Amino acid sequence: MAGFTTTLKNPTYLQSSFSMLLFFASWGIWWSFFQIWLTSESAGLALSGAQVGTVYSVNSLATLVLMFAYGAIQDRLGIRKHLAIILAAVTALIGPFATWVYQPLLQSHFMTGVILGAIVLSIGFLAGVGLFEALTERFSRRFNFEYGQARMWGSFGYAVVALAAGFLFTINPALNFWIGSALGLIHLLLLVFSRTAEPPVIKKTPVEGILSPASTPTFREMLGLFRLPSLWLIILFVMLSWTFYTVFDQQMFPDYYTGLFPTPEIGQQVYGILNSVQVFLEAAMLGIVPIIMRRVGVRTSLLLGVSIMFIRILGCALVDDPIWVSAIKMLHAIETPLFILPVFRYFTLHFNPALSATLYMVGFQVSAQIGNVILSTPLGALHDRMGYQQTFITISVVVLVAGIYGFFALKKDDQQVDGDPFLRHSKLKIDA
Repeated sequence: MAGFTTTLKNPTYLQSSFSMLLFFASWGIWWSFFQIWLTSESAGLALSGAQVGTVYSVNSLATLVLMFAYGAIQDRLGIRKHLAIILAAVTALIGPFATWVYQPLLQSHFMTGVILGAIVLSIGFLAGVGLFEALTERFSRRFNFEYGQARMWGSFGYAVVALAAGFLFTINPALNFWIGSALGLIHLLLLVFSRTAEPPVIKKTPVEGILSPASTPTFREMLGLFRLPSLWLIILFVMLSWTFYTVFDQQMFPDYYTGLFPTPEIGQQVYGILNSVQVFLEAAMLGIVPIIMRRVGVRTSLLLGVSIMFIRILGCALVDDPIWVSAIKMLHAIETPLFILPVFRYFTLHFNPALSATLYMVGFQVSAQIGNVILSTPLGALHDRMGYQQTFITISVVVLVAGIYGFFALKKDDQQVDGDPFLRHSKLKIDA
């Protein structure tokens, strides 16, 4: 408790937490209903599963390209917020863009709308989320606070707006986008007018062959990451697990869930409430997962996350009662922190922490987007042909295979420690 009180007095922690809260709020107010907006016949665009898959696939392709650039640029910028400010400016424009440009183009010139939307949404949100997460994680290491405790405010912001999103959507879907713009504008003003304190000077004995977190990596060092077999092992793991899960959760589950209710309007309102409750729990878990990692380790935490991922997808395939499906959705609140936080720590443990933004973008975000580019349209078409149940079973089997692969491929916490060492509580007691 004393440690968290000290963290609350850290001005950089407070700035980072508020930034995460505003970004995820400006994103979540419309993103939580994006798939429903695309598919709804009464309140949306009534797109088919294949068309929705095309939207997500092209979005992922644009995100993929941008994430390579974002990771490299932010690693060169260090803790400077120039790129973050540009992204926040784009988020402030989501309301007018979605209302006056994106929706009309999707309805009249589908592929033009898909491409233009992919560019704008990726610049501000889909690639932006990785940039803001990587920047906050870097702040956490430079200014001595727990990344999970800052990231949980992002989930808290998402949860608050998700509570209102369902009711706003039934009134007018455009309201969600315009409120997203207002929150994006507040976030932009925060980034422009807040100042980052000087990082504390920590004297460390340099280790041969490893850059210090404060050093600026060269582009050659960034490109050198692609020659590391260990990086490709984690990329394949992410593609087989997180990518398939993302397609399930974002591209298919919202419409599947709202279809379990007597009317779409009731389903949309209940989904908004359920989504909010789930993300509140997720925010709490983001504060708890670092404690779990200290007990069981990074690798074990990551495998636990994949196990829960498999249970949730398969559970949705086996039951169709709204109450049971709602209960199963709550597993997302446990699974997401148990995957995202260990992935971050895995990179800073086994790779050079000076390249953390590039590693996170390439190893996690980019690899997930590559999978989305490849999988979104085929899985959408599979749903059109076979329905949700068979599609969910197919995805769950792939995630199970990913878990088995990860058990053998992921390095243990004391293997190839080329970054910041990780000591579990049990190990600390032994050493003491």
